[in-house]
Amino acid sequence: MTSRTVLPVAAVGGLAAMSMAVPAASVAVTAASTAAHVSSVHPIPDVVGPVLKTAQFPAPQTIATCQADLGINCYTPVQYRVAYDLNPLYSGAATGRSITGAGETIVIVDSYGSPTIAADLHTFDAQFGFPDPVLQIEQFGTIPPFDPTNSTMVGWAEETTLDVEYAHSIAPGAKIILAETPVAETEGVTGFAQMMAAEDSLIKSGQADVISQSFGATEQTFPGVSSGNDSSLLDLRYAFEDAALHGVTVLAASGDTGATNYESDGKTLYPYRVNSWPASDPLVTAVGGTQLNLDQAGSKITPDVVWNDGFGASGGGTSAVFSRPLYQIGVSRVVGKSRGTPDISMTAAVNGGAWVYMSFAGIESPGVSNPGWYIFGGTSEATPIMSGIVALADQQARHRLGLINPALYALGALQKAGVPGTGIVSVTSGNNSFGGVTGYNATAGYNLATGWGTIDAAKFVPALARLG
Repeated sequence: MTSRTVLPVAAVGGLAAMSMAVPAASVAVTAASTAAHVSSVHPIPDVVGPVLKTAQFPAPQTIATCQADLGINCYTPVQYRVAYDLNPLYSGAATGRSITGAGETIVIVDSYGSPTIAADLHTFDAQFGFPDPVLQIEQFGTIPPFDPTNSTMVGWAEETTLDVEYAHSIAPGAKIILAETPVAETEGVTGFAQMMAAEDSLIKSGQADVISQSFGATEQTFPGVSSGNDSSLLDLRYAFEDAALHGVTVLAASGDTGATNYESDGKTLYPYRVNSWPASDPLVTAVGGTQLNLDQAGSKITPDVVWNDGFGASGGGTSAVFSRPLYQIGVSRVVGKSRGTPDISMTAAVNGGAWVYMSFAGIESPGVSNPGWYIFGGTSEATPIMSGIVALADQQARHRLGLINPALYALGALQKAGVPGTGIVSVTSGNNSFGGVTGYNATAGYNLATGWGTIDAAKFVPALARLG
């Protein structure tokens, strides 16, 4: 059974935000205490990111303040809009009409969801001057009551908030459907069945244009895969097959542990190269991670590099399950006979993390309420950002683009050949070695650390719309 709750955020956010207001003095955090709170965390051992949270702040801080107090860069979505050249799309300067994602729907799939997502999104929007979207929450099954002492539920609420806020910040005109499922995803064992059923329901009902998945599990953790029986994984692909039939674009995070990933315990990394699903699926666009270096205005000081900052690294490598798809034949020297990931990358670094507003209890301490602004990183940040980019391209094309990988690889090949206007930006520095496992180097063209690299949205969105 699917129970649906439609929540226009503007209708509920104001009162909720007021009721959760905290006097500045009570939430002030000194530099010393904040630095002590910076830690690399994996709040949901069986999900891709987010990989960092800091002590609570009463408001987003400047880059200089984050550098001084935390030793890392921190960025707002307003700065991301400059870094990715999005403002010419919103204004209409790039295409002749305003492109905001209007008329498109982004589906975000998360276990449990967040009990305060509507109010938190409203606060986030008010901070940055964004319009409130239509936020539709659909529950696929009976969602258990939120338990602020349950670290798994809290972790999923954090993930939900990051996903929703950053998909919306990139495609402010798009509708967002948050699909909540009642079972937490664990390494290839549980949770995926409910997630795929939720996605398939929204695909078949015609509600989904773009699907963002900030979760994944190592291919070898699915029962039977290590012994050569891939059926437990392959049986879950029906949602992606239906997405392809209905022209729906599906994205997934490539992972936060470079060329390795977690074993079935969700804590230990494989001592050799592995890949994760659903990012490894040929019907999915795998989104890796880069590290930005921006000034306070959001302009790039130096070119992007592979995300590998000690907290995590861009997931990438070759699949042990899927053979090379047709669209990767041009990069066969890189991927061999296997499906390679990622396909494209967006910001994911912790040292350059994103400001997220959250107000549910349990964020810093089990059961304790400490609403405010926190910093997150991971490819679970990059993926909803890319989902917003695809929604913009859908609006520009005036139709769903479906599987974008063939068009993406065509644009990548053109860019490598020196053809201007593709919007593809090569990432040529860094690697995704992590956890003692040697990864892959960034190079011009396609590589197994960032895919084709990253994008200049003002050029990439119309180029993808033309080819998609």
